[in-house]
Amino acid sequence: MQHLNIELKARCGNPKRIRQFLLENNAEYKGEDHQIDTYYNTNHGRLKIRRGNIENNLIFYKRDDNPEQKESQIILENNPSKDLEKILALTNGILVRVDKRREIYFIGNVKFHLDQVEHLGSFMEIEAISENNQISREELIRQFNYYKEQLNIKDLDLIDKSYSDMLLEL
Repeated sequence: MQHLNIELKARCGNPKRIRQFLLENNAEYKGEDHQIDTYYNTNHGRLKIRRGNIENNLIFYKRDDNPEQKESQIILENNPSKDLEKILALTNGILVRVDKRREIYFIGNVKFHLDQVEHLGSFMEIEAISENNQISREELIRQFNYYKEQLNIKDLDLIDKSYSDMLLEL
């Protein structure tokens, strides 16, 4: 399945405030997921397998690293086999593993994460998602900007990298 995401990642000093906003706006709480993302070496984009109680995916994506809104082209496969994990580890090699606890919320097609990442701290993410181009890029940007403003996310808190890059820099 292909997706277009308009997204951001930001440091989150007050997850309680974000959680309160989401609840007041009738966000659907999907639960807390303990996720291990295994990133593999690749020549283009990023390739990872996510293992969690809620989400289990093989994910390939291309995204520019910048602190403002990021546009990601994503190909996602649900429930990859353990054999595929072994094959990727043997053929590509493991780059890094990211261990996090993630609260997952949705308001329509917009996904919100409150993350506690081992060795890195607290973060939040907003992802305006279009599966198979059902929602225009312009509408995704409008949704993204609305929630960024409503959540009062400061430019100073924006992160331009993935958790994997941040861990590799430690």
